[in-house]
Order: sequence, then structure tokens, then C-alpha cells
Amino acid sequence: MNGKPMTLREQLKQAKPVICCAMGQLRDPKLVEMIAQSGNYDAIWFDQEHAGWTSKDIEEGTRAARGANINTFVRLPVTDYASAMRPLEAGADGIMASMVRSAAEVENLVRWSRFHPEGLRGVNGTGVDGNYGSYGGAEYFANANKKTMLAAQVECIEALEQVEGMAAVKGLDLLFIGPADLSQSLGIPGQWDHPLMKEATKRVAKAAHANGIAWGILPRDPDHASFCLEYGCNLLSLGMDVWFFQQGLKSYWSVWKDLVSKTK
Repeated sequence: MNGKPMTLREQLKQAKPVICCAMGQLRDPKLVEMIAQSGNYDAIWFDQEHAGWTSKDIEEGTRAARGANINTFVRLPVTDYASAMRPLEAGADGIMASMVRSAAEVENLVRWSRFHPEGLRGVNGTGVDGNYGSYGGAEYFANANKKTMLAAQVECIEALEQVEGMAAVKGLDLLFIGPADLSQSLGIPGQWDHPLMKEATKRVAKAAHANGIAWGILPRDPDHASFCLEYGCNLLSLGMDVWFFQQGLKSYWSVWKDLVSKTK
């Protein structure tokens, strides 16, 4: 899946789904390179909501990603214009706003993340996205608006009830279902196969496609992913750094456990 990557926005418009994974607790640029070089993923997202990704971490992570030809985006609570634009200036190709509850919050996300005429993002072309001050103003604005991918998470009942309005906000590229939180908000925590969750997923898919934008999800397993693909899922988030490590640790230890048990 490597080579010169399309932008995330371009990837989301392709017929095949974008395959991504998350990095949260293990914030090392070498892991970004390892994931990219596996050839299995189109993008990596950095979790600044539940993990301690700093602006410096994002700068180093996105630098590694650019070197390995893979796209990145950052998931975080978007509470003001600074929280939206800083990951972009640090080199991320997009941002995903967590715990969005209304179309008005999506409008803020767009306004804070895009330049005129699409928004009113704070201007400072000295970061990575401005090629460290070497772009002219018009080129900087145009490149940033063209490249920046914006996603809003649907992970609470308030968002689900307003999802059609959220999807209709011009400038939004992706609705992303957070199944764990959404199932909790619906009063069925962890029951991702529950009829209420299936209906919620269908509603998000319908709202996204009716407005010409993409939708994605972190599926529980291949069967869940297959259900989502039936409804036109455009992005599958498969795996997270600590899950990779835990599964690899168990797999590696299984090779040695019988031998080691004989030494005790």
C-alpha cells in the first residue's frame, strides 16, 4: 500500500476502503516506520485523546510517516481553534474530533481547521504544512485546504440523533463511529452486534453517503468489519499499538513456553 501516497481526502474517495491503525501508548517514530514498511496500512492515526501525544511527538511521528510514505491524522477533543490547528502545523494530514455532539461543533471544527474561504483557521505558515515558511500565502492556503482531512466521531447518542446535520456540514470528510462509546451511550455497553448498534451504523452510513462524504469505524472482528463493508464503509481502523504488542508477545512466548517450563 506504500509508494507516493495520495492525500487522505483522495484515499477516502477511492472504491476500496482505507485501512488504518492507531498509535496511542507507544509513541516512537520507529514504530511508525515499522507499521508503514509492513505495507499493510494506508494511514496511521495518533490518539491524543486517550494518550499523551505532545506536539513534539506528533512532529516526530509525522516526520517518520512522511519518510515512509504513509498518511497520518490525529484524534483529539477539538475544543478551540488552537487544538485544531496545532496538529496540522505539526505535520498531520488531518484531525479527527472526538466526542462530537452536534452539527454546530462540526461547523467549529471546519472553521478552525480550514483557511478562507472555507474557514478561518489561524494563519502561521512556518510549520511543516507551510514548508517552514517557504510557501507564499495563496499557495499555503490552497495546499492546506486541499490536503487537510477532517473527521467527526459519532460515539454518543446526541451525535447519532444529529448525524444527518453533522454530515451535511460543508468541509467535513468523514464520520467515524466509536463503537465502544456509542454502545455505552445507547445503554448496551460492549454489545457491538446488538440491533440498536446495527441500526445506528446503518444510519451513519446513510447520512454520510447522502452527503457525499465517507464513514469509518474501528471494527471488533472480521465479521463486524464485513457487516460495515456491506453498508459502504470507507475506512477501517484495524488494530492499535498495544494490541499489536500484546498479540506479538503471546505469539512469541508460545514458541518458547514448553522449553522454559522444563527448566523450572
